[in-house]
Amino acid sequence: MDEEKVQAFRDELALLQKIRHPNVVQFLGAVTQSSPMMIVTEYLPKGDLRAFLKKKGALKPIIAVKYALDIARGMNYLHEHKPEAIIHRDLEPSNILRGDSGLLKVADFGLSKLMRYTNAIKEDKPLTSQETSWRYVAPEVLKNEGYDTMVDVFSFALILQEMIEGCPPYPTKPDIEVAKVYAANERPPFRAPVKLYAHGLRELIEECWSEIPSRRPIFRQIISRLEEIHHILARARRWKARALKCFQNFEAILKIDQSNSKSRSSRSTTCSY
Repeated sequence: MDEEKVQAFRDELALLQKIRHPNVVQFLGAVTQSSPMMIVTEYLPKGDLRAFLKKKGALKPIIAVKYALDIARGMNYLHEHKPEAIIHRDLEPSNILRGDSGLLKVADFGLSKLMRYTNAIKEDKPLTSQETSWRYVAPEVLKNEGYDTMVDVFSFALILQEMIEGCPPYPTKPDIEVAKVYAANERPPFRAPVKLYAHGLRELIEECWSEIPSRRPIFRQIISRLEEIHHILARARRWKARALKCFQNFEAILKIDQSNSKSRSSRSTTCSY
């Protein structure tokens, strides 16, 4: 393993030792005295979000919002980590894992950065498509500009939209073309029915992938808005379930009444003879 990869491994190891949150994959240990060196984390048997979405396709809005809350809570913890904020910088469905209970956890910190004494990070060299998929990377990183925690908010918006649409951003375009599209301030189209983006969900996504990073909401604000949307969707689901149950009860009463009517008619006919 070359020196650069060894340093990247050590950086990720040092980072993982500092973090602990229900929505962030838990570090357990590391193998450093043999090759290859390995980081050991908790085992999440249900795989990653990418495989899940490939199998399931578009999710119901209430499920998409629930998953989005899991991701946002994990990312909020990282961004508010003290004394240094942690920028994931590689937030995409394959780096989000599913636990036994369906809880999502942010994983893979190989490209993460710590914000220490500066308000922005500038890379020594441009990011390459070999390091990560450009399909979820904010344009300021792709253009090798200074960036901050808002790059993760941009990626989050794309993931949330993908859960509702059922397909990745620009699925037919190669990575390099996607990068050019983002740089030109174009975003994936909203093709799903408008009702699936109700209660401000579309507006939230559009704010999160704003061309101007400072206009994107922080994850604490995102969580607040998603919790409100989830509450509305859950309440609507409960009312729908109650209405269905009432209809089924009414239908059962009608069947009983019709059965009783037939029985009375039969008895009446028998007596007339």
